[in-house]
Amino acid sequence: MKPGRYLFISMLLVGALGSPPAQSQEVKAGDLVISQPWSRAAPHGAETASSYLTIENKGAAADRLVGASTDAAEKIQIEQISMVGGGMQLKPVTGGLAIGPGEKLVLAPGGNRLGLLKLKSALKKGSKVSMTLAFEKAGQVAVSFDVLSPAAKGPAAAKASPADDGKMKK
Repeated sequence: MKPGRYLFISMLLVGALGSPPAQSQEVKAGDLVISQPWSRAAPHGAETASSYLTIENKGAAADRLVGASTDAAEKIQIEQISMVGGGMQLKPVTGGLAIGPGEKLVLAPGGNRLGLLKLKSALKKGSKVSMTLAFEKAGQVAVSFDVLSPAAKGPAAAKASPADDGKMKK
């Protein structure tokens, strides 16, 4: 091989190794930016699965996540997980989750989540699951969620803390 080819191949390898890890998609819906959508894998026969994401409101008016749907489950419920008496308690969130102007709503393990109920099929690690999110103002938004391992705490780029109440100010 000629020295020029060695240099070219070396530059390609260095460029590939120095690249940031792949990031989950970003979806824009009006003033909302939806990022880091992911789900935990659920084996065949499992009845439920959990999905998470971050929603940032870049507008001047509040919006609200009011629901979601998918072909992968009979129902999606917005849920809140909290610690009560040393144990975890799960309860449905009625009325949805508000996203104020300039705020981020983080659905993460140990806080709020989208609970997929009565799964119709397994969610396999490495696959994607399509969901339609429903917002009070932004309307219906199709989002593709990456399926990670059953014990995943989130995509590599996610930095949400389980202690978060789900809302983060800029």
